[in-house]
Amino acid sequence: MSRPELIKKLKQKNPKLNQSEIEATIDIFLESISSALKKGIAVEIRGFGRWYFKKLKENFNARNPATNELIYKPERVKVRFKASKKLNEIINK
Repeated sequence: MSRPELIKKLKQKNPKLNQSEIEATIDIFLESISSALKKGIAVEIRGFGRWYFKKLKENFNARNPATNELIYKPERVKVRFKASKKLNEIINK
């Protein structure tokens, strides 16, 4: 589902809200999640899932497949999402 589709669906369920209010709400929601993740705080929404960090180790032996030369990949952090049991049940029904 894309952002415009989400806005359209929310507008259908809440006809009293105008489109700019719905867009502002979505922006605030996404900005809050992004800023928390930027600060290193995991985000959990009960019944939906959680976003958390996974540290990836540095790699000294990585190879460029095109030239076959060794390259160094530094330690990095990736954001992961884990769906809640409730969301998994809804998806797998």
